[in-house]
Amino acid sequence: MNFTYEAGPARVVLRPGAAVTATAHEVERLGLRRVLVISGARGADVARRVADSLGPLCAGLHDEARMHVPAQVADRAVEVARETGADGCVAVGGGSATGLGKMVALRTGLPLLAVPTTYSGSEMTPVWGLTEHGGKRTGRDPAVLPRSVVYDPELTLSLPVGLSVTSGVNAVAHAVEALYAPDGNPLVSLMAEEGVRAMTSALAVIAERPSDLEARGRALYGAWLCGSCLGATAMGLHHKLCHVLGGTFGLPHAETHTVVLPYVLAYNAPAAPEAVRSLRRALGAEDAPLALWNLAGRLGAPRSLARLGLKESDLAVAAERAAGQGYANPREVTVEGVLGVLRAAYEGEAPGAGESAGAAFDG
Repeated sequence: MNFTYEAGPARVVLRPGAAVTATAHEVERLGLRRVLVISGARGADVARRVADSLGPLCAGLHDEARMHVPAQVADRAVEVARETGADGCVAVGGGSATGLGKMVALRTGLPLLAVPTTYSGSEMTPVWGLTEHGGKRTGRDPAVLPRSVVYDPELTLSLPVGLSVTSGVNAVAHAVEALYAPDGNPLVSLMAEEGVRAMTSALAVIAERPSDLEARGRALYGAWLCGSCLGATAMGLHHKLCHVLGGTFGLPHAETHTVVLPYVLAYNAPAAPEAVRSLRRALGAEDAPLALWNLAGRLGAPRSLARLGLKESDLAVAAERAAGQGYANPREVTVEGVLGVLRAAYEGEAPGAGESAGAAFDG
């Protein structure tokens, strides 16, 4: 057995009420005295509560985060951080707020803390993303990994069921790709399998009982595990394809991950038998791609790219762009193969699994 595992330095606090009772302590623990709170407009009320709990430790609230982190939004946030004399940042919200906080950290060197309000898990990764010139580019840098993450299930009680589901499946996608990543290892595989199991079981409860605090906490636990997997391994076809669909065509982030995941998994399944076995155990199903597709449908999530607004004429362009990037994937990435995945995801029909289903994507 040969592998390398490197854990990030992040500290995690998970408990109800932690957003207003623990964030100030985490800021002080890092020796910070003037932190800029970053959020999106939709999460500004929650961010204000966190900012108020910081008292004199808060240098200001910047609520201009947007999906996919447009370059001009990142430029403005960096400017505000410098104008306020901030010595750190606290990102409060979903992936958009965390993503903007990461860009501020990358460009200024300021330490970042995160108070997530969704389940994507991006707060556990050193991955940053920026959209400019009609495309989204990503990179990895330890400087953007939050030093502390405060998980408060009470903050997610107001998260609509639909967004809870797509955000959670977004996290599941991180774990799925970690299971077949070339730089994976036994510990990451354990976290990935447990993360998928925890998240999918929690989402089923949340869909029935949105106010179930235990289920909300379990979803955050799943997000932590799934996000940690992405932070430790390379991304494959699924993430690259979603970056193209989001950065080039403006599709919503979590919903796009939810639609695409079953089809990419079906495409890769013949080349990733161990990953498929892990997912079968985690999902309690023989057909993992179909189980994920059924889960999305049962919980009311979108299951086709057409429903998200993608045009059929965009499929060929997206396939060319996704196949034209160099990245690791268990199965060879070809334009024809990616186009087959996109066509299936566009139509939204049930995916298959195994060798015969994988061959169907070759056109």
